[in-house]
Amino acid sequence: MLPDPSAGPPPPRREPAFNLPTVVLVSGALLFAIHAFLGFLDPQASFDVVLRFGFVPAAWTIGLDEEAVRVVAENLVATGAGDIARDLAFARYVLATASDAPWTLVTYALLHGSWLHVGLNVVWLAAFGSPVARRIGTARFLALALVCAVAGALAHWWSHFYEVVPMIGASAAVSGMMAAAARFAFTPGGGLGFASRPAHLLPRLSLVEMLANRPAMVFIGIWFAINLVFGVAATPLGLVDGGIAWEAHIGGFLAGLFLFPLVDSGPRRRDDRANPFA
Repeated sequence: MLPDPSAGPPPPRREPAFNLPTVVLVSGALLFAIHAFLGFLDPQASFDVVLRFGFVPAAWTIGLDEEAVRVVAENLVATGAGDIARDLAFARYVLATASDAPWTLVTYALLHGSWLHVGLNVVWLAAFGSPVARRIGTARFLALALVCAVAGALAHWWSHFYEVVPMIGASAAVSGMMAAAARFAFTPGGGLGFASRPAHLLPRLSLVEMLANRPAMVFIGIWFAINLVFGVAATPLGLVDGGIAWEAHIGGFLAGLFLFPLVDSGPRRRDDRANPFA
């Protein structure tokens, strides 16, 4: 049946309120919802959730070697600047409550310490995770986020074996998305800034090509510099209430940088199927 010319032009298509991939939109909403739920709990119950689902390096260390509990206590005594008895009591409570279950390598990324913390992670996830999700699809996006979260937790554990303070936050997974986006967003002729095509449609750079790509190396250099500066100086300068797990950020970033080719389904500049890590 032919359209009626007298009916006029079709109504304009309505653009979605949030022009983000569904997986990114749902992920951000989930992070906000979980933080809101923790806010409804009393402080003790909220802290217990953090201990059971956050990542506590000392709990993992003691889970592998029960004798390590002595080293944890010795470190607290050696580094404690306040009430040693209170610090030891806090450590005993944390280790009695915290979980060393494998899922804490991932669940810690779903928890945040403040609305600012979760808000910043969601903003960066929207900015860098969106092109990655458009390029590789929902399932591969979630797989990459999971691997980057695990890499971040392991990097934090490796550098804080006897730490009793729980680590929480999606920053390692978000850092992995930043690195993954850098593998294609800086392709010459498009990408960030003045793109001739959407970034997610650009060919992926090999690691060798990235080393020769000045914008990509500047981005990576600035990223590492900011993380190191904030990780070392933020707490002494009073910029944050607690420490920043910058080692976890680096672990997630490196995982995204090196492992992204394993899940990438987009174009490449060179046909090198023999090396999936290129």
